[in-house]
Amino acid sequence: QHYYITNNLRMVVRVCIVGAGPSGMSTLAMFKKLKDQGVECEVTCFEKQEQPGGLWNLTWRTGTDEFGEPVHCSQYRDLFSNGPKECLEFPDYTFDDHFGKPIPSYPPRDVLFDYLRGYWKFHGVKKEDVLTRHVVRNVSFDDKTATFTVRVRNLVQGLDIEQEFDRLIVASGHFSVPNVPHFEGIETFEGRAMHSHDLRNAREFTGKRILVVGSSYSAEDIALQLFKFGAEQITISYRTAKLGFKWPEKIHEVPLLIKIEGKTCHFKDGTSGDYDAIILCTGYRHHFPFLPSELSLPNGNVFNLPNLYRNVQWYGVTEGKKNASGLFYLGMTNQFYTYTMFMMQGLWAVSVIKGIIQTPEREECVEDIEKRYAENANLTDCFKMIASQADYMKQLSTDLNYTEVLDCEELYYQWVQHKLDDIITYRDKCYKSLYTLKDSPVHPTPWVKCYDDSLEAFISA
Repeated sequence: QHYYITNNLRMVVRVCIVGAGPSGMSTLAMFKKLKDQGVECEVTCFEKQEQPGGLWNLTWRTGTDEFGEPVHCSQYRDLFSNGPKECLEFPDYTFDDHFGKPIPSYPPRDVLFDYLRGYWKFHGVKKEDVLTRHVVRNVSFDDKTATFTVRVRNLVQGLDIEQEFDRLIVASGHFSVPNVPHFEGIETFEGRAMHSHDLRNAREFTGKRILVVGSSYSAEDIALQLFKFGAEQITISYRTAKLGFKWPEKIHEVPLLIKIEGKTCHFKDGTSGDYDAIILCTGYRHHFPFLPSELSLPNGNVFNLPNLYRNVQWYGVTEGKKNASGLFYLGMTNQFYTYTMFMMQGLWAVSVIKGIIQTPEREECVEDIEKRYAENANLTDCFKMIASQADYMKQLSTDLNYTEVLDCEELYYQWVQHKLDDIITYRDKCYKSLYTLKDSPVHPTPWVKCYDDSLEAFISA
């Protein structure tokens, strides 16, 4: 353990958090929760956006912001949760606690963001705990002292600052840097070509013929958004397998796009069609330009990550990586669990940093990392993926002696079945809270006809 000593001879661990999205803010909340336990910590959180929230900060901007920084947001207007809120509810701060009453199971973005802000406030996280408009430019690691030197740009003042830390927590997310494959002829496509990262409003495609490239959650949800707001035709082009839902007549699936000529798109099965726009729902990249390559998490959206014990604490296992057990990553796995997983990862990291729990020796940690990474090959369908992440949540609970029930496995299985039954109406279903044991009410307006995504309209309905 490396500490610095303050003037009154207290031992304090200096901690840097990069990013104040749901993962970073949950970690700040856990530092508040455990402030009187373990080693004292001095925590500094840097956030490049105007306010905490990460992806939940909806903006009209695309490309770069007013400071020339890449826009982080990948969300869009009229976004409703694509999973039951009961699967992301905090046990110590329920939706009933926040809103004063039960609400339907599939809230819009603004409702979920408001709930997050309430949770952070509940745990005592204040505005001054986050240095907003501060972007981390560079991190160097000193092997001898096991400390991190972090260089940060104050975007408003245009000044660089440099600080030394004993622990570094990377919570900058992995859904903001688009993965953009190349397709022959896309440079001369006679319509609009874009990545889903830049989609802000599906209404602009009303009456248009849209090709959606991809076969995961973004493709699924954006196809439904386009349908909801009156696109003339939606084609989903998949690389390996169909999404396979019972789509309405306007939506159909075809194999991978292979060539574009003018407005005509040609697919692997020999079919073709003319389109007004192409939206690439081709995923995102793990991207940490501020980190040295030997400490940077490799790209790959998997459930069990390389180099990370418990998917959180860094051990340089793969080729070209170095050891730095004072480095932590949060929220970097593929996800079914979200808010509660970020909270548990934050609680685990804080408990390790403060010395409340002890991790095994390096050899045992590395063995566990490699074993779990190999298990990714067996996660061949969503049911196995859900079960695997449920087991992961139980493992974190065991490590922490955390007794609240976080197991949403059965709820997720119900959710999958509801989608298979009817992809248009699954958001109209209701679930029971694990904590209040109350059933959520039915929203009076079916999702497909609900055109007001404001908090006020949803809560008052």
